Amino acid sequence: MKSDIKVLKDGGVTSAQGFVAAGISAGIKPDSKKDMALVYSVNPAQVGATFTTNLVKAAPVKVSMTHARNGTVRGVILNSGNANACTGVRGIKNARTMVEETAEALDCKPKEILVCSTGRIGVQLPMNKIGRGIKKAVSKLDIDGGVEAAKAIMTSDTFRKEYAVRVEIDGRKVTIGGIAKGAGMIHPQMATMLSVITTDVAIDKIALRKCVYNAVEQSFNRISVDGDTSTNDTVIVLANSMAQNPVLKSYSPQLDLFQRALTTVMRHLSRMIVKDGEGVSRMVEVIVKGAASFADAKAAALAVAHSPLVKCSWCGGDPNWGRLMDAIGYSGARIKEEMVEIYYDGVLAVANGEASRTPVARLRKAVSKPAFTITIHLHTGTGEYSVLTTDLTEKYVEFNKGE
Repeated sequence: MKSDIKVLKDGGVTSAQGFVAAGISAGIKPDSKKDMALVYSVNPAQVGATFTTNLVKAAPVKVSMTHARNGTVRGVILNSGNANACTGVRGIKNARTMVEETAEALDCKPKEILVCSTGRIGVQLPMNKIGRGIKKAVSKLDIDGGVEAAKAIMTSDTFRKEYAVRVEIDGRKVTIGGIAKGAGMIHPQMATMLSVITTDVAIDKIALRKCVYNAVEQSFNRISVDGDTSTNDTVIVLANSMAQNPVLKSYSPQLDLFQRALTTVMRHLSRMIVKDGEGVSRMVEVIVKGAASFADAKAAALAVAHSPLVKCSWCGGDPNWGRLMDAIGYSGARIKEEMVEIYYDGVLAVANGEASRTPVARLRKAVSKPAFTITIHLHTGTGEYSVLTTDLTEKYVEFNKGE
């Protein structure tokens, strides 16, 4: 069956009408690497955004949270190489200065600019370099600037992350595209990741924010590399109405199609983040079915996804289902041991809480692949939850011994 969501080849944050971007080197990072990005809408845009749940929030998060509530937005200024987190009053002042100088250069109001930072925590921003970088980024804004913007927000990422789709809503072509970064400190409830997504759809504020929340819950909040929730996590969605479709509202029949398209973009970007996890050799989807409740399914899935012992066994290609049973048992989910079933890529490993008759060699083959699925059926209800996670490797430990 032909999909009503069309993937755009080489699509990204400037695929939607009316958006331009730039990525430049401001000298924050060594070796002249790109370290500042700017995404700008020629029209005022509605905004929907989610931010880290960490109580220690970086200065740019605090500023952007306030501006995202104010109304329409024109642009997002981002830097990598410095998180501007745990930097006190001076950090807040610097984040506001970034906003003010960007607004001045773009001839808009400071409250119409959002700001994001990623990188090392506890270091003040080099504001002279930032100021020059803002002017340079504004001068480089271009419809083809999305690729450079995607490069500029990378930290430990090994490849840039871009994706875009197109759908038809009420006879008008609507495009959704975005960029993201992230490789470590990845955990549900936002992680050390940034994402800016743009769309030319016409949509009211309430409907957009609901769609953003739902899409994040089905994507960025269902990935985990190492269980650490960062100080800087941000997902921003800008909608500038340039597709000229009838304005989508919460009751619009076409809102479901937009929701599905937005979720598709976020899922692909979040999957790229997991694939690019620091030191990762295997990507694993953990699916829990038949739980007593949604909360129980979530608790069981996350316990498995976060267990260092489980993750180490995946690294070794070892189908150690006993570690899965252990994690399920302490997860807090209501279970009956004798009813649990576990499958590795559809191959039965555990039946009635005990080892199945499947040869171990067959199970080893399943978990030796670079990507596989573990399905856990609790047979206590109808609750379901899934999370995309990774193994834990020697490379991850080596990479994170220091900064």
